[in-house]
Parts: sequence; C-alpha cells; structure tokens
Amino acid sequence: MLATPGALPSPTVEDQWAFEVKQDGQRAMIYLPGDGTVLVRSRSGADITAAYPELLPLADAFGGRPAVLDGEIVALDDQGHSDFERLQQRMGLAGSPARAARMAELVPAHLMFFDVVHLDSPVTALPYSERRGLLEGLGLAGPAWSTPGAIVGHGAQAWEVARDAGLEGLLAKRLTSRYEPGVRSKAWLKIKIHHLADVVIGGWVPGRGRLNGLPGAVLVGERREGLLHYAGSVGTGWNMADRVRLAELLRIAAADHCPFTEVPPVAGARWVLPRLVGEVRYSTRTRTGRLRHPSWHRLRPDLAPDDLT
Repeated sequence: MLATPGALPSPTVEDQWAFEVKQDGQRAMIYLPGDGTVLVRSRSGADITAAYPELLPLADAFGGRPAVLDGEIVALDDQGHSDFERLQQRMGLAGSPARAARMAELVPAHLMFFDVVHLDSPVTALPYSERRGLLEGLGLAGPAWSTPGAIVGHGAQAWEVARDAGLEGLLAKRLTSRYEPGVRSKAWLKIKIHHLADVVIGGWVPGRGRLNGLPGAVLVGERREGLLHYAGSVGTGWNMADRVRLAELLRIAAADHCPFTEVPPVAGARWVLPRLVGEVRYSTRTRTGRLRHPSWHRLRPDLAPDDLT
C-alpha cells in the first residue's frame, strides 16, 4: 500500500488520523512463515534477503506464528535519522552475499516496522488502528529491527517536531483505513518537510521537445568563503512563463567558463555569470552538501550573490 502526497489533515479532523515519521530507505515486505526462515522482498517483489544478513535472526526472534509485515529498511546516521545516501551502499547486493556481509559490518541496516498484513491469517481488512495494535503487541525490538511509535492527532505539533529534528516528513494514516496492497491510497498521506535555500545560478541545461531553447534545468551553487560550490541541478518547479523569463536572463548572463569551484559532471551544460539568485525548496542534503530533491521556488532579484557569502 502506497501513500499519496498531500497536506496535513486539518485540526478539525486530525483525531481521525495517526502520524508516523516518514523514513528515507528501502520499502520491504517481510515474510515469516513460522518455520525459522525469513524472506525479504523489495517493493518490486525482488528477493533481497541476502542483501541484509543482519535481518536473518528475526526469524528465530519472532517465533512460530506465520506473519507478513510491512516496513522500511534504513541506514541510520549519527543522530539516529534515516540516511538514504548511506543505505545506497547496501542496496543491490542480494547477488553477492559475501560482499553484503562485509558491508553489514561497515554500514549496518535497520528494519523499521509500521504495519502487519498477515498474522496467522490475513488482516488487511482490519482498520489501521487494529492492525497497529496487533503490530505493537508483537513487541518487535531487536538489534537490527524496531517498531517506531505513532501518535493519534496532534499533527501540527508532530510536523514541527519532525521539521526541527531535520527529518524528511510525516505519514498520516486514517485510523479506519484498510490495507490495500498495490494501491496508492488517499487514506495514507505523505507530508514532506521542505527546506529553503538561496542559491546562485551558474549554468543551465537546455530542455528537449516542447522545452527546446528553454532551460530544462539550472545548475546552482552556494557561496562559501567567496567561492561558488556546486549544490545541484534544479529541473522542476517552473511553469512555462517562468522558463521563458529565465531563458532571457540566462542568455544575457552567458559566459564561456564554469563559475563553480569544480566543474559539475553534467552533459551539455552551458555556463552563465554567477549573478542570478534564486530560492529553491529541498528535502535534505547529501553528506557532501548537495541538495536532495530540489525544486525551483522563485527568483530573488532583491538579493545579490555577494549577499549570500
């Protein structure tokens, strides 16, 4: 069951919803037939059990009840937050158990459970509130797995706490919702927490098709100690009028040389003088400071690049 992007439920109805922290990892279904084995499948249905050997003891810890559980495999940073960039080092290793075992020592994975779809028999028809009760009753807490909490109501407060902690966002789940396999349901909402950053445009990449001659993406940077460091490529967030206006500004600012401290590995890039300042939304940052999932918000003609130093 998948969540639909949305906004926080209004305060008048928030007591009909539960709120969970949105984890940034690899979605997984965990099959525990009760015979001492465990099978881990990715969202696509692929068998990824061998990629995460630290989850194998879960079969013995769980016991003999047949169950299918839903969760997210994450890699935690020093603050205990899920870090997708770290987890990427663990993904794709199902075909190499020896390497997976070595990487498990360097980058431990952790499985966070958030739903149960089978417990002795299918429970998908039960409302979320009852399934959540079943899940919490299992007491799943171990060296590489846990069941993070959920709260009913208080959505605005939960969002503020998640924002202040630098988390990716929240999941809001209607208490009466059934589990609908394969469905992207409006009974589950994913509410992302976006941050804002002022950036300097240093280049752009031409668009294709109907965007021919217009920017398909801009290459942006952030000033530190007087230098412009590449921060990422922004290709969403504009309407056509915004692109046309930006195309003219980029034409006027055209330059022959890359203004970033290091040339970004972007094919077909065109450079501009680092004069235009914009504001972008983003979810998180990589460990090297790059913006993750950036989208364009607005130009900042009120700011000069030197204002950002």
